[in-house]
Amino acid sequence: MIAVDDVLVSEDLLESYFCCDLKACKGACCWEGDWGAPLEDAELPVLESITEQLQPYLPEESNAYLKENDPYRFFERPGFNGTPLHPDGACVYLTKDQLGIRRCGIEMANEDGAINFKKPVSCHLYPVRVVDLKVGFAINYDRWHICSAACSKGSKLQLRLFEFVKDAIIRKFGKSFYEKLRDIAYDISP
Repeated sequence: MIAVDDVLVSEDLLESYFCCDLKACKGACCWEGDWGAPLEDAELPVLESITEQLQPYLPEESNAYLKENDPYRFFERPGFNGTPLHPDGACVYLTKDQLGIRRCGIEMANEDGAINFKKPVSCHLYPVRVVDLKVGFAINYDRWHICSAACSKGSKLQLRLFEFVKDAIIRKFGKSFYEKLRDIAYDISP
């Protein structure tokens, strides 16, 4: 681990190559797993306020869910608020395009200018996970077999993980933090 400000950074972020390959995985990180995407407290009222604008971007099943339930859910174990899931494990905000690629309806609405919220920061950062240490944070690379194509693509492009999630890191920790992280990373050869 490397300390940058009050954040402990796994060296994996600096040394590993990564670039999402949606054609290969079809967005599996949004429909596999046991928990919804972690949500920050500040994101809860945002999700409440954009539910109506998301309707055209979500499948009927998701809109029906959101009419009857909160736009977020508390997962007792592991103890965080997260995006709600359908019984099959898919995120309620997930949609599928004509090629069968799953995409975030929130992100699609943002790209169209319908809302001013990209998507939850934990989704934006993925496969980087943030752990709140109460005196700072730790950020780690969440390695998962469904991302093997992303590792291959990142290697071909020579794109390191911290570079792939640059915008998300800046969103979460600020530009100065990213620049310090970049400077450290460029001193380390992967």
